[in-house]
Amino acid sequence: MPIRIVRLGSARERNEGLRIGTVRRPPRGVPKAEFASRDFYDAWLPELAPSDALVKRALAAQRAGDDAAWRLFEKRYRTELRRPEAARLLDLLAALSRQTNLSVGCYCEDEARCHRSVLRELLRDHGAEVV
Repeated sequence: MPIRIVRLGSARERNEGLRIGTVRRPPRGVPKAEFASRDFYDAWLPELAPSDALVKRALAAQRAGDDAAWRLFEKRYRTELRRPEAARLLDLLAALSRQTNLSVGCYCEDEARCHRSVLRELLRDHGAEVV
């Protein structure tokens, strides 16, 4: 029952399970009561999103196509997720992946330049089964 890494707002896949948003901000212009029905997320876990400062860096790196800036973002995001509270959440998701279907995601179009690509690796490092 692996964790799926998804783009929030995309159509749900069969047996995807609970969808968790790992983003700093809820979707703009969408009433809270419609987050799940519009395929954004069922539960919000902003503690696994990059800090606001890192999000700004990532967006700048994306726009500029700057590989060095992206690598720096990845390094700093990994550092943020080493904090005990974030590490415990990664452990929890890893344990849940062995019991139930669930997915985590972000809004970014390109996973290769999104924190969810790093989150995918970190979840595996914590023992999660990841699709």
